[in-house]
Amino acid sequence: MTHADGTTAAGARTALAVPAGPPRTPRPHPAETTDSPRVRRLAAELAGAGKAEARAAVLDGFWDEAKACGTPLVEPLDADPGHRAVTFLWRGDPATRQVLLMVNRLMDRSDLPASLMRHLPGTDVWHLTYRLRGDHRGSYRIAPDTEGRAPDDLGALAATGVGDPLNPRSIATRWHGPPGSVFELPHAPPRPWSHPAGTGAARGTVRRHQVASAALGAEREVWVYEPPVPATGPAGRTDTLVLLDGDMWFGQLHLEDALDGLVADGLIPPLTVLAPHAVDNATRARELGGHPEYVTFLAEELLPWAAGRLPVGTDPARTVVAGQSLGGLTALYAGHTAPDRFGNVLAQSPSMWWRPPGEPAEETPWITRRYAGGAPRGLRLHLETGLHEWGMLEQTRDLRRTLRADGHTVTGTDFNGGHDYACWTVGLAEGLITLLGPGTPPGHRDTAVSPPTATR
Repeated sequence: MTHADGTTAAGARTALAVPAGPPRTPRPHPAETTDSPRVRRLAAELAGAGKAEARAAVLDGFWDEAKACGTPLVEPLDADPGHRAVTFLWRGDPATRQVLLMVNRLMDRSDLPASLMRHLPGTDVWHLTYRLRGDHRGSYRIAPDTEGRAPDDLGALAATGVGDPLNPRSIATRWHGPPGSVFELPHAPPRPWSHPAGTGAARGTVRRHQVASAALGAEREVWVYEPPVPATGPAGRTDTLVLLDGDMWFGQLHLEDALDGLVADGLIPPLTVLAPHAVDNATRARELGGHPEYVTFLAEELLPWAAGRLPVGTDPARTVVAGQSLGGLTALYAGHTAPDRFGNVLAQSPSMWWRPPGEPAEETPWITRRYAGGAPRGLRLHLETGLHEWGMLEQTRDLRRTLRADGHTVTGTDFNGGHDYACWTVGLAEGLITLLGPGTPPGHRDTAVSPPTATR
Protein backbone atom coordinates (compact mmCIF):
# COMPACT_ATOMS: atom_id res chain seq x y z
CA MET A 1 0.00 0.00 0.00
CA THR A 2 1.36 3.44 -0.95
CA HIS A 3 0.54 6.39 1.32
CA ALA A 4 0.08 10.06 0.56
CA ASP A 5 3.70 10.81 1.48
CA GLY A 6 5.00 8.17 -0.93
CA THR A 7 6.00 5.71 1.79
CA THR A 8 5.11 2.04 1.97
CA ALA A 9 4.23 -0.28 4.82
CA ALA A 10 7.08 -2.67 5.55
CA GLY A 11 6.12 -6.32 5.83
CA ALA A 12 3.12 -8.26 4.62
CA ARG A 13 0.02 -8.47 6.78
CA THR A 14 -0.08 -12.10 7.93
CA ALA A 15 -1.75 -13.79 10.88
CA LEU A 16 0.58 -14.43 13.82
CA ALA A 17 0.25 -16.85 16.68
CA VAL A 18 -1.00 -15.24 19.89
CA PRO A 19 1.61 -15.57 22.64
CA ALA A 20 0.79 -17.86 25.56
CA GLY A 21 -0.67 -16.27 28.68
CA PRO A 22 -3.99 -14.67 29.68
CA PRO A 23 -6.74 -14.93 27.07
CA ARG A 24 -6.34 -12.38 24.29
CA THR A 25 -8.77 -11.34 21.64
CA PRO A 26 -7.91 -9.27 18.55
CA ARG A 27 -8.72 -5.58 18.63
CA PRO A 28 -12.32 -5.16 17.47
CA HIS A 29 -11.07 -2.32 15.25
CA PRO A 30 -7.45 -1.72 14.20
CA ALA A 31 -5.89 1.36 15.74
CA GLU A 32 -6.60 4.21 13.34
CA THR A 33 -3.60 5.48 11.40
CA THR A 34 -3.29 8.58 9.29
CA ASP A 35 -0.64 10.57 7.38
CA SER A 36 1.59 13.07 9.13
CA PRO A 37 1.44 16.61 7.68
CA ARG A 38 5.09 17.07 8.68
CA VAL A 39 6.27 13.89 6.97
CA ARG A 40 4.27 14.82 3.84
CA ARG A 41 6.04 18.15 3.84
CA LEU A 42 9.39 16.42 4.26
CA ALA A 43 8.68 14.17 1.27
CA ALA A 44 7.81 17.24 -0.83
CA GLU A 45 10.94 19.09 0.28
CA LEU A 46 13.12 16.11 -0.60
CA ALA A 47 11.48 15.78 -4.00
CA GLY A 48 12.32 19.41 -4.77
CA ALA A 49 15.82 19.36 -3.29
CA GLY A 50 17.56 17.96 -6.33
CA LYS A 51 21.20 17.16 -5.54
CA ALA A 52 22.30 14.73 -2.85
CA GLU A 53 23.87 17.47 -0.76
CA ALA A 54 20.62 19.41 -0.70
CA ARG A 55 18.63 16.31 0.21
CA ALA A 56 21.06 15.56 3.05
CA ALA A 57 20.63 19.09 4.37
CA VAL A 58 16.82 18.71 4.32
CA LEU A 59 17.06 15.43 6.23
CA ASP A 60 19.47 16.86 8.78
CA GLY A 61 17.13 19.79 9.32
CA PHE A 62 14.21 17.43 9.86
CA TRP A 63 16.08 15.38 12.48
CA ASP A 64 17.35 18.53 14.21
CA GLU A 65 13.75 19.70 14.45
CA ALA A 66 12.59 16.33 15.82
CA LYS A 67 15.37 16.37 18.41
CA ALA A 68 14.53 19.91 19.50
CA CYS A 69 10.77 19.29 19.71
CA GLY A 70 10.95 15.76 21.06
CA THR A 71 8.97 12.82 19.79
CA PRO A 72 6.39 11.73 19.01
CA LEU A 73 5.39 14.66 16.83
CA VAL A 74 1.92 15.93 17.78
CA GLU A 75 0.12 17.82 15.03
CA PRO A 76 -3.40 19.25 14.70
CA LEU A 77 -5.76 17.77 12.14
CA ASP A 78 -7.75 20.06 9.87
CA ALA A 79 -11.46 20.14 10.76
CA ASP A 80 -10.88 17.66 13.61
CA PRO A 81 -9.97 19.67 16.71
CA GLY A 82 -10.69 16.78 19.08
CA HIS A 83 -7.92 14.59 17.65
CA ARG A 84 -4.22 14.82 16.85
CA ALA A 85 -1.88 13.22 14.36
CA VAL A 86 0.73 11.54 16.58
CA THR A 87 3.84 10.53 14.63
CA PHE A 88 6.44 8.15 16.05
CA LEU A 89 9.88 8.28 14.43
CA TRP A 90 12.98 6.11 14.22
CA ARG A 91 16.24 7.11 12.56
CA GLY A 92 17.47 3.99 10.80
CA ASP A 93 20.76 3.08 9.16
CA PRO A 94 21.66 1.04 6.07
CA ALA A 95 21.20 -2.21 8.02
CA THR A 96 17.64 -1.40 9.13
CA ARG A 97 15.18 -3.76 7.44
CA GLN A 98 11.97 -2.98 9.35
CA VAL A 99 10.94 -1.23 12.56
CA LEU A 100 8.20 -2.41 14.91
CA LEU A 101 6.38 0.24 16.95
CA MET A 102 4.82 -1.04 20.17
CA VAL A 103 2.38 1.51 21.60
CA ASN A 104 0.57 0.15 24.64
CA ARG A 105 -2.73 -1.38 23.48
CA LEU A 106 -2.61 0.34 20.10
CA MET A 107 -0.44 -2.57 19.04
CA ASP A 108 -2.47 -5.75 18.49
CA ARG A 109 -0.31 -8.78 19.32
CA SER A 110 -2.44 -10.91 17.02
CA ASP A 111 -1.54 -8.58 14.11
CA LEU A 112 1.99 -7.32 14.66
CA PRO A 113 2.58 -6.41 10.98
CA ALA A 114 0.01 -3.64 11.41
CA SER A 115 2.46 -1.94 13.79
CA LEU A 116 5.41 -1.88 11.39
CA MET A 117 6.63 1.64 10.73
CA ARG A 118 6.68 3.04 7.20
CA HIS A 119 9.93 3.86 5.44
CA LEU A 120 10.38 7.06 3.50
CA PRO A 121 12.25 5.73 0.44
CA GLY A 122 15.83 6.89 0.00
CA THR A 123 16.08 8.24 3.57
CA ASP A 124 16.77 7.07 7.12
CA VAL A 125 13.24 8.06 8.21
CA TRP A 126 10.91 5.39 9.61
CA HIS A 127 7.55 6.60 10.87
CA LEU A 128 4.01 5.66 11.84
CA THR A 129 1.20 8.09 12.61
CA TYR A 130 -1.90 7.39 14.69
CA ARG A 131 -5.03 9.50 14.85
CA LEU A 132 -5.67 9.84 18.59
CA ARG A 133 -8.13 11.73 20.73
CA GLY A 134 -6.56 14.74 22.39
CA ASP A 135 -6.63 13.30 25.93
CA HIS A 136 -4.62 10.16 25.20
CA ARG A 137 -1.72 9.10 27.45
CA GLY A 138 0.46 6.05 26.95
CA SER A 139 3.82 4.34 26.81
CA TYR A 140 5.67 2.70 23.94
CA ARG A 141 8.86 1.01 22.81
CA ILE A 142 10.47 0.65 19.39
CA ALA A 143 12.19 -2.44 17.96
CA PRO A 144 14.41 -1.87 14.90
CA ASP A 145 15.31 -4.98 12.90
CA THR A 146 18.77 -5.14 11.37
CA GLU A 147 18.69 -8.90 10.78
CA GLY A 148 15.98 -9.08 8.13
CA ARG A 149 13.48 -11.12 10.12
CA ALA A 150 10.50 -12.54 8.28
CA PRO A 151 7.07 -11.11 9.16
CA ASP A 152 6.19 -14.26 11.09
CA ASP A 153 9.21 -13.67 13.38
CA LEU A 154 7.96 -10.32 14.65
CA GLY A 155 7.20 -11.80 18.07
CA ALA A 156 10.94 -12.27 18.61
CA LEU A 157 11.57 -8.74 17.34
CA ALA A 158 9.03 -7.35 19.82
CA ALA A 159 11.10 -8.73 22.69
CA THR A 160 13.98 -6.42 21.69
CA GLY A 161 12.08 -3.14 22.01
CA VAL A 162 13.76 -0.11 23.58
CA GLY A 163 12.82 3.42 24.50
CA ASP A 164 12.68 6.26 22.00
CA PRO A 165 16.06 8.07 21.94
CA LEU A 166 14.33 11.29 20.85
CA ASN A 167 11.92 11.26 23.81
CA PRO A 168 13.37 12.26 27.22
CA ARG A 169 10.31 10.98 29.12
CA SER A 170 10.94 7.39 30.13
CA ILE A 171 9.08 4.82 32.21
CA ALA A 172 10.19 1.62 33.89
CA THR A 173 9.19 -1.73 32.44
CA ARG A 174 7.91 -4.65 34.52
CA TRP A 175 10.55 -7.09 35.75
CA HIS A 176 13.35 -4.61 35.02
CA GLY A 177 13.13 -4.82 31.25
CA PRO A 178 14.47 -1.97 29.07
CA PRO A 179 12.68 1.31 29.93
CA GLY A 180 9.96 2.51 27.60
CA SER A 181 8.93 6.04 26.65
CA VAL A 182 5.85 8.07 27.59
CA PHE A 183 3.72 10.48 25.59
CA GLU A 184 0.67 12.46 26.60
CA LEU A 185 -1.52 14.67 24.47
CA PRO A 186 -2.54 18.20 25.46
CA HIS A 187 -5.84 17.26 27.10
CA ALA A 188 -4.65 14.21 29.04
CA PRO A 189 -5.74 14.45 32.71
CA PRO A 190 -3.09 16.38 34.63
CA ARG A 191 -1.18 14.87 37.53
CA PRO A 192 -3.05 16.10 40.61
CA TRP A 193 0.04 16.41 42.82
CA SER A 194 2.89 18.88 42.92
CA HIS A 195 6.39 17.47 42.82
CA PRO A 196 8.18 18.10 46.11
CA ALA A 197 11.67 17.90 44.65
CA GLY A 198 13.30 21.32 44.95
CA THR A 199 10.29 22.88 46.72
CA GLY A 200 11.37 22.22 50.29
CA ALA A 201 8.40 19.97 50.96
CA ALA A 202 8.88 17.25 53.55
CA ARG A 203 9.74 13.79 52.24
CA GLY A 204 8.29 10.50 53.42
CA THR A 205 10.41 7.43 54.06
CA VAL A 206 10.46 4.10 52.22
CA ARG A 207 11.87 0.99 53.86
CA ARG A 208 11.85 -2.69 52.97
CA HIS A 209 10.86 -5.32 55.52
CA GLN A 210 10.60 -9.11 55.56
CA VAL A 211 7.19 -10.36 56.72
CA ALA A 212 6.67 -14.03 57.54
CA SER A 213 3.48 -15.57 56.13
CA ALA A 214 2.07 -18.88 57.28
CA ALA A 215 -0.70 -18.53 54.68
CA LEU A 216 1.83 -18.36 51.84
CA GLY A 217 4.39 -20.63 53.46
CA ALA A 218 7.15 -18.11 52.88
CA GLU A 219 8.49 -14.70 53.77
CA ARG A 220 7.48 -11.75 51.65
CA GLU A 221 9.42 -8.54 51.19
CA VAL A 222 7.17 -5.53 51.79
CA TRP A 223 7.90 -1.94 50.81
CA VAL A 224 6.60 0.40 53.53
CA TYR A 225 6.02 4.10 52.90
CA GLU A 226 5.57 6.34 55.95
CA PRO A 227 4.23 9.86 55.36
CA PRO A 228 6.32 13.01 55.80
CA VAL A 229 4.00 14.61 58.39
CA PRO A 230 2.41 13.34 61.61
CA ALA A 231 -0.82 11.40 61.45
CA THR A 232 -4.05 13.34 61.86
CA GLY A 233 -6.32 10.37 62.57
CA PRO A 234 -7.56 9.01 65.91
CA ALA A 235 -4.78 8.22 68.42
CA GLY A 236 -2.19 9.61 65.99
CA ARG A 237 -2.69 6.82 63.45
CA THR A 238 -2.63 7.17 59.68
CA ASP A 239 -4.89 5.88 56.98
CA THR A 240 -3.65 2.69 55.36
CA LEU A 241 -3.12 1.61 51.75
CA VAL A 242 -2.27 -1.98 50.88
CA LEU A 243 -0.88 -1.72 47.36
CA LEU A 244 0.08 -4.78 45.35
CA ASP A 245 3.24 -4.98 43.21
CA GLY A 246 5.29 -2.85 45.57
CA ASP A 247 8.51 -3.77 43.76
CA MET A 248 7.21 -1.91 40.71
CA TRP A 249 5.58 1.03 42.48
CA PHE A 250 8.44 1.79 44.86
CA GLY A 251 11.34 -0.15 43.40
CA GLN A 252 11.07 1.36 39.92
CA LEU A 253 8.36 4.03 39.64
CA HIS A 254 9.15 5.92 42.89
CA LEU A 255 5.53 6.38 43.90
CA GLU A 256 6.78 8.08 47.07
CA ASP A 257 7.27 11.30 45.06
CA ALA A 258 3.59 11.41 44.14
CA LEU A 259 2.48 10.47 47.66
CA ASP A 260 4.64 13.22 49.19
CA GLY A 261 3.02 15.71 46.82
CA LEU A 262 -0.52 14.51 47.54
CA VAL A 263 0.02 14.79 51.31
CA ALA A 264 1.80 18.16 51.05
CA ASP A 265 -1.03 19.55 48.93
CA GLY A 266 -3.63 18.34 51.43
CA LEU A 267 -5.31 16.13 48.83
CA ILE A 268 -5.04 13.03 51.01
CA PRO A 269 -4.40 12.68 54.75
CA PRO A 270 -1.11 11.22 56.00
CA LEU A 271 -1.05 7.69 54.61
CA THR A 272 1.01 4.59 55.35
CA VAL A 273 1.48 2.24 52.40
CA LEU A 274 2.16 -1.50 52.72
CA ALA A 275 3.26 -2.79 49.32
CA PRO A 276 4.24 -6.47 49.02
CA HIS A 277 6.86 -7.54 46.49
CA ALA A 278 5.38 -9.70 43.71
CA VAL A 279 8.59 -11.85 43.68
CA ASP A 280 8.50 -12.90 40.01
CA ASN A 281 6.02 -13.46 37.20
CA ALA A 282 5.35 -17.10 38.06
CA THR A 283 4.76 -16.37 41.76
CA ARG A 284 2.56 -13.41 40.91
CA ALA A 285 0.41 -15.52 38.58
CA ARG A 286 0.15 -18.26 41.20
CA GLU A 287 -0.76 -16.04 44.17
CA LEU A 288 -2.79 -13.13 42.78
CA GLY A 289 -6.38 -13.43 41.65
CA GLY A 290 -9.12 -14.92 43.77
CA HIS A 291 -6.89 -17.02 46.03
CA PRO A 292 -8.00 -17.09 49.71
CA GLU A 293 -4.45 -17.68 50.93
CA TYR A 294 -3.22 -14.38 49.55
CA VAL A 295 -6.11 -12.44 51.06
CA THR A 296 -5.36 -14.15 54.39
CA PHE A 297 -1.79 -12.90 54.09
CA LEU A 298 -2.94 -9.33 53.41
CA ALA A 299 -5.79 -9.15 55.92
CA GLU A 300 -4.73 -11.43 58.78
CA GLU A 301 -0.94 -11.25 58.65
CA LEU A 302 0.30 -8.08 56.94
CA LEU A 303 -2.15 -5.61 58.51
CA PRO A 304 -1.64 -6.92 62.09
CA TRP A 305 2.13 -6.96 61.50
CA ALA A 306 1.99 -3.29 60.54
CA ALA A 307 -0.34 -2.32 63.39
CA GLY A 308 2.15 -3.71 65.89
CA ARG A 309 5.08 -1.71 64.50
CA LEU A 310 3.75 1.43 62.82
CA PRO A 311 1.21 4.15 63.62
CA VAL A 312 -1.33 2.74 61.17
CA GLY A 313 -5.05 2.69 61.74
CA THR A 314 -7.26 -0.41 61.63
CA ASP A 315 -10.57 1.25 60.70
CA PRO A 316 -11.71 -0.46 57.47
CA ALA A 317 -13.38 2.80 56.39
CA ARG A 318 -9.88 4.36 56.22
CA THR A 319 -8.13 1.33 54.73
CA VAL A 320 -7.76 0.82 50.98
CA VAL A 321 -6.66 -2.28 49.08
CA ALA A 322 -5.44 -1.43 45.58
CA GLY A 323 -3.98 -3.19 42.57
CA GLN A 324 -3.63 -3.16 38.82
CA SER A 325 -4.35 -5.87 36.26
CA LEU A 326 -4.28 -9.21 38.13
CA GLY A 327 -3.65 -7.14 41.25
CA GLY A 328 -6.86 -5.23 40.52
CA LEU A 329 -8.80 -8.50 40.49
CA THR A 330 -7.09 -9.42 43.78
CA ALA A 331 -8.16 -6.11 45.31
CA LEU A 332 -11.77 -6.75 44.29
CA TYR A 333 -11.65 -10.22 45.81
CA ALA A 334 -10.04 -8.93 49.04
CA GLY A 335 -12.73 -6.28 49.47
CA HIS A 336 -15.44 -8.87 48.93
CA THR A 337 -14.03 -11.49 51.31
CA ALA A 338 -12.45 -9.29 54.00
CA PRO A 339 -14.66 -6.17 54.34
CA ASP A 340 -13.87 -6.09 58.07
CA ARG A 341 -10.31 -5.16 57.04
CA PHE A 342 -10.75 -3.36 53.73
CA GLY A 343 -13.59 -0.87 53.44
CA ASN A 344 -12.28 0.60 50.18
CA VAL A 345 -11.23 -1.07 46.93
CA LEU A 346 -9.21 0.68 44.22
CA ALA A 347 -9.05 -1.62 41.19
CA GLN A 348 -7.34 -0.43 38.01
CA SER A 349 -7.73 -2.39 34.78
CA PRO A 350 -8.72 -5.53 36.74
CA SER A 351 -8.11 -8.86 35.01
CA MET A 352 -11.80 -9.69 34.63
CA TRP A 353 -10.90 -12.84 32.67
CA TRP A 354 -9.59 -14.57 35.82
CA ARG A 355 -11.52 -17.49 37.27
CA PRO A 356 -10.52 -20.29 39.67
CA PRO A 357 -8.65 -23.17 38.05
CA GLY A 358 -11.02 -25.77 36.68
CA GLU A 359 -14.07 -23.50 36.72
CA PRO A 360 -15.74 -23.29 33.28
CA ALA A 361 -15.78 -19.98 31.44
CA GLU A 362 -19.06 -18.08 31.51
CA GLU A 363 -20.24 -14.92 29.78
CA THR A 364 -20.38 -13.02 33.08
CA PRO A 365 -16.93 -12.82 34.72
CA TRP A 366 -16.34 -14.78 37.90
CA ILE A 367 -15.71 -11.71 40.09
CA THR A 368 -18.87 -10.00 38.79
CA ARG A 369 -20.91 -13.07 39.70
CA ARG A 370 -19.37 -12.98 43.19
CA TYR A 371 -20.42 -9.37 43.70
CA ALA A 372 -23.85 -9.88 42.15
CA GLY A 373 -24.42 -12.73 44.61
CA GLY A 374 -23.99 -10.38 47.53
CA ALA A 375 -21.45 -7.60 48.00
CA PRO A 376 -20.62 -6.32 51.50
CA ARG A 377 -22.69 -3.30 52.45
CA GLY A 378 -20.68 -0.17 53.10
CA LEU A 379 -17.86 -1.20 50.79
CA ARG A 380 -16.70 1.67 48.57
CA LEU A 381 -15.15 0.88 45.21
CA HIS A 382 -13.19 2.91 42.68
CA LEU A 383 -12.91 1.11 39.34
CA GLU A 384 -11.14 2.32 36.24
CA THR A 385 -10.08 0.87 32.93
CA GLY A 386 -8.70 2.13 29.64
CA LEU A 387 -10.73 2.87 26.54
CA HIS A 388 -8.17 0.85 24.57
CA GLU A 389 -8.40 -2.22 26.81
CA TRP A 390 -10.78 -3.94 24.49
CA GLY A 391 -10.56 -7.26 26.34
CA MET A 392 -11.88 -5.93 29.64
CA LEU A 393 -13.44 -2.51 29.05
CA GLU A 394 -17.05 -3.66 28.80
CA GLN A 395 -16.58 -6.21 31.57
CA THR A 396 -15.42 -3.51 33.99
CA ARG A 397 -18.26 -1.24 32.92
CA ASP A 398 -20.69 -4.09 33.55
CA LEU A 399 -19.29 -4.60 37.06
CA ARG A 400 -19.81 -0.89 37.78
CA ARG A 401 -23.41 -1.14 36.57
CA THR A 402 -24.01 -4.27 38.65
CA LEU A 403 -22.72 -2.62 41.81
CA ARG A 404 -24.59 0.63 41.28
CA ALA A 405 -27.82 -1.21 40.59
CA ASP A 406 -27.41 -2.85 43.99
CA GLY A 407 -26.94 0.52 45.68
CA HIS A 408 -23.18 0.45 46.22
CA THR A 409 -20.94 3.50 46.14
CA VAL A 410 -18.84 3.13 42.99
CA THR A 411 -16.62 5.76 41.41
CA GLY A 412 -14.13 5.57 38.59
CA THR A 413 -13.51 6.49 35.01
CA ASP A 414 -12.72 5.08 31.58
CA PHE A 415 -9.40 6.78 30.90
CA ASN A 416 -8.09 7.27 27.37
CA GLY A 417 -5.18 4.84 27.32
CA GLY A 418 -4.24 1.20 27.71
CA HIS A 419 -3.00 -1.35 30.23
CA ASP A 420 -0.32 1.03 31.32
CA TYR A 421 1.53 2.32 34.38
CA ALA A 422 1.73 5.68 32.63
CA CYS A 423 -2.05 5.89 33.07
CA TRP A 424 -2.32 3.99 36.34
CA THR A 425 -0.02 6.40 38.19
CA VAL A 426 -2.41 9.31 37.63
CA GLY A 427 -5.46 7.10 38.21
CA LEU A 428 -4.07 5.78 41.49
CA ALA A 429 -3.67 9.32 42.79
CA GLU A 430 -7.19 10.24 41.68
CA GLY A 431 -8.59 7.12 43.32
CA LEU A 432 -6.89 7.86 46.64
CA ILE A 433 -8.19 11.43 46.55
CA THR A 434 -11.70 10.14 45.91
CA LEU A 435 -11.66 7.44 48.59
CA LEU A 436 -9.63 9.16 51.32
CA GLY A 437 -9.43 12.86 50.46
CA PRO A 438 -10.70 15.13 53.23
CA GLY A 439 -14.20 16.27 52.47
CA THR A 440 -14.31 14.51 49.11
CA PRO A 441 -17.90 13.37 48.62
CA PRO A 442 -18.54 9.95 47.08
CA GLY A 443 -18.60 10.24 43.30
CA HIS A 444 -16.91 13.66 43.30
CA ARG A 445 -14.32 12.56 40.75
CA ASP A 446 -16.46 10.02 38.97
CA THR A 447 -16.58 10.29 35.20
CA ALA A 448 -19.54 9.37 33.04
CA VAL A 449 -19.06 6.19 31.05
CA SER A 450 -17.83 7.11 27.59
CA PRO A 451 -19.60 5.70 24.56
CA PRO A 452 -17.88 2.83 22.76
CA THR A 453 -17.04 5.07 19.82
CA ALA A 454 -14.71 7.07 22.04
CA THR A 455 -12.06 4.37 21.70
CA ARG A 456 -11.37 5.30 18.09
